Amino acid sequence: MPPLNFEIINPLEHKDWDDLILSNEESSFFHTTAWAKTICESYDYNPICFTQINDNRLLTLIPVMEINSILTGKRGVALPFTDYCEPIIDGSIPFQDVFNHMITYGKKKAWKYIEIRGGEKLLDDPEPSRQYFGHILDLSQDEEQIFSSFRNSTKRNIKKAQKERVKVDFFNTPESIREYYRLHCITRKRQGIPPQPFKFFKKIYDHVISTNMGFVALGSYLDKNIAGAVFFHFGEKVFFKYGASDTKKHHVRTNNLVMWEAIKWSCRNGYKSFCFGRTDLENQGLRQFKSGWGTTENTIKYYKYDLQKDTFIKDTQTIKPIYNKILKKMPIPILKTTGTLLYKHIG
Repeated sequence: MPPLNFEIINPLEHKDWDDLILSNEESSFFHTTAWAKTICESYDYNPICFTQINDNRLLTLIPVMEINSILTGKRGVALPFTDYCEPIIDGSIPFQDVFNHMITYGKKKAWKYIEIRGGEKLLDDPEPSRQYFGHILDLSQDEEQIFSSFRNSTKRNIKKAQKERVKVDFFNTPESIREYYRLHCITRKRQGIPPQPFKFFKKIYDHVISTNMGFVALGSYLDKNIAGAVFFHFGEKVFFKYGASDTKKHHVRTNNLVMWEAIKWSCRNGYKSFCFGRTDLENQGLRQFKSGWGTTENTIKYYKYDLQKDTFIKDTQTIKPIYNKILKKMPIPILKTTGTLLYKHIG
């Protein structure tokens, strides 16, 4: 193969971008134009894709959002608000060549650092900045076989919800994303975390839900929505992105039925894998929940490269427990305002 030149592409200006990324089986929803539009229009970031293309086939892709914040500085993140976004690198291309190109570009643009959310198999074992658990369900078997692979407690919880006549419906309407956001704010308050601004979820509707690249699932009990989730899909993969619920009716196990109905939908529509997203290492309850679905567990590693020190660094930015306690006591309207002010700078 002749030497390939690096191209820096703005995916929002490339009319066949999604077709191009489908030419590589390693691509995912988070490489798409829809996700780039969602992030850029929500937070005014600048999209940059480091690519190598040969005969209309994508060989290299590392999508980056340039964040320029007066509070947290200027840097390149691949990608913000994304559970993980594995770099796509053809086996014939040394990753270090690609990364050196990114370093040169980042220094020219005066970035503080480059963050890559994924890439463990490509990097020469540097210390990750952060780590999470990931869980993926293989959908190659039929529904009955998949159900049989679940932990017994998961099966019982699904049957409990069915016995309680919990109802799960899928939607692609503006009203459904607004209803999900209501539950999302309740859940974030319970966790002591500000919710993302509604504008972000409005952009998810505009570019993902309304274009048939995702859907909202709402679980109701006694005609009231008490749980919801947002799912994305692209190629052969389905991704569980957000989940929320009102714990006052937790005993009817609505969350379990929402997830099972989404898995069945994925099977019936020909998808091959179902990703449960990332989980904090210390959140053993959520880890156990996701492990109960017959999933394969993996470790998701983030890497941060300091462009001043020319070395990988560990991330020390965490929300201290005292702040979580304070946020839990805040009214939801104030939490919404806090999220609107902060998330653009957090990335």
